[in-house]
Amino acid sequence: MRDMICWGVLGAARIADNFVVPAIQRSSNGRVVSVAARDGERAARFAAKHGIPVWRANYDEVIASDGVDAVYIPLPTASHFEWCRKALLAGKHVLCEKPIAMNASQVRELIALRDATGLLCGEAFMVAHHPQWAFARERIADGTLGNLELVEGSFTYFNDDPAALKNDLALGGGGVRDIGVYPVVTTRIATGLEPLSVGADITIDPRYGTDKLAICKLDFAGFRLNFYCGTQLARRQHMVFHGSKGWLSLEAPFNPGVYADAKISLRSDAGGRVETFHFDGGDQYQLMVENFGSVLNGRSKAIAFSLENSLGNQLVIGQILSHAIR
Repeated sequence: MRDMICWGVLGAARIADNFVVPAIQRSSNGRVVSVAARDGERAARFAAKHGIPVWRANYDEVIASDGVDAVYIPLPTASHFEWCRKALLAGKHVLCEKPIAMNASQVRELIALRDATGLLCGEAFMVAHHPQWAFARERIADGTLGNLELVEGSFTYFNDDPAALKNDLALGGGGVRDIGVYPVVTTRIATGLEPLSVGADITIDPRYGTDKLAICKLDFAGFRLNFYCGTQLARRQHMVFHGSKGWLSLEAPFNPGVYADAKISLRSDAGGRVETFHFDGGDQYQLMVENFGSVLNGRSKAIAFSLENSLGNQLVIGQILSHAIR
């Protein structure tokens, strides 16, 4: 594998346009060399904007290219598994937007295919790379908070556009798959634990059949996670970890720089006051693609968020969605 990873991109989605493709172009070990969109004119505009030398109107041409080492997939959720599978079978490494699949069985199939091909396949959970989450994990592990008793979180935005992909049930739309994954995955990352039981109260939008509000309660060994996610609420995100001797609060736990600055407030009995820690130097998207590239060129042993971790998260999301009554 060459030191500079040559990326192909399947789709000109907003997250690719605003975050991931610019991160690859800024990275120390990767460049986007090809992009495809079903609308050729859109692909051409995307390529011109980001300095990508080749554009296609067909995804298959990107994954068939000898000049592409790895593909990034920002397609609608319902298409993720199909194109991950196609790319792996074509001999390409894969980084796919979350959720990487619609159910746990599909993730298990990707794990088997990854192992059979020897290729790298990962889910683009950028939060796993942000230094604020390393800090949170360390403070929980070193006893600063005492015994962790309660975790609270939220992630909301307002979008009731009938044309929005996120409101299309057939494409994998709905709040739990889009944003409910984040309180779950960050709690699992921060604590290293899996929930013992999962409950949820889910409200379905009758126009689209998608979940527009989910109020979730997850019991872990020793603590509970309470969170809500919604697609038709004013924008908010937060996470709080509350222990017997202290607490810490993340003001922008998932999208720092968009919702608010990357900042953690920490109070412990030992210090007796609230301290504020700022994390201005971490571009989580760039750190993510550099981590992926460093595994491919042999400088790192493993990606920060494995498919096994993806499977754990998908199992929880499946349990949450099982409480939806359509």
